[in-house]
Amino acid sequence: MINGIMNIYKEAGYTSHDVVARLRGIVRQKKIGHTGTLDPDAVGVLPVCFGSATKLCDMMTDKSKEYEALMRLGVTTDTQDLSGRILTESAVSVSESEVEAVVMGFVGGYEQIPPMYSALKVNGKKLYELARAGREVERQPRHVEIASIRILDMNLPEVRFVVGCSKGTYIRTLCADIGEKLGCGAVMAELKRTRVGSFRIEDSISLSQVEVLVRLGTYGAYVIAPDSVFAQYAGAAVKCEAEKALLNGNKLYPRQLDFDSHTLLSDGDLLRVYNGRREFRGVYTFVESEGVFKPFKMFLE
Repeated sequence: MINGIMNIYKEAGYTSHDVVARLRGIVRQKKIGHTGTLDPDAVGVLPVCFGSATKLCDMMTDKSKEYEALMRLGVTTDTQDLSGRILTESAVSVSESEVEAVVMGFVGGYEQIPPMYSALKVNGKKLYELARAGREVERQPRHVEIASIRILDMNLPEVRFVVGCSKGTYIRTLCADIGEKLGCGAVMAELKRTRVGSFRIEDSISLSQVEVLVRLGTYGAYVIAPDSVFAQYAGAAVKCEAEKALLNGNKLYPRQLDFDSHTLLSDGDLLRVYNGRREFRGVYTFVESEGVFKPFKMFLE
């Protein structure tokens, strides 16, 4: 069984669930999960977790992301991208400098209203299901952070830019909001996710490449160990007498651990914990008031 993460390049026409289904067939393994949806027309980075690493799926969705998007001014649709029904078409009379000023004005935090065509749920129903039934419901705005925007090319009515953002940011909606502020409307014409956390597009591999690697038996070189996600935290191996406590996911005392040199921990700090064979088994959090480490996330096979 594979236990780790693969940096998959999702191609256009696949949903994130399609990618997982294909991988289950390719590697003959059921325990696989993706780390955040990409629209079917979008391409790019989709980290996929295998085996015990599926416990990372919820944590990976919290990672910051980067996208390259093509925005087309002068059009609005019901889906905020080119796949939807056209609602309005307007002449684009704004200048490049005006467009740049408005685009860059979105850097920072802002309240974004999620689109109707999204997988978010309202009263147990996915928004896109309601939208397809012709219903529109009120959505509460959500705070998102736009860390950076870099305009790559401007050939009005189209603008290509790279945006770094927090989880939960809809680039379709960002384009629509830019268009609304410019007074001419806008849609997202193309989307490529170039980064999720430390996973970058230049290191990603396609499903067809995974098929070849599995056939050759060399896929292991592209499986990223679960503990790499926690590389920024200190690490320690348990001493012999604590092996059973670790295996059972019990709390651990400092005296039961061999720490990396110069390890200093404060209340709430996380610690990578390994067994005596230096096999990663979990992440613990330090509870200073009790002087113990308690399980935060276990990766027992």
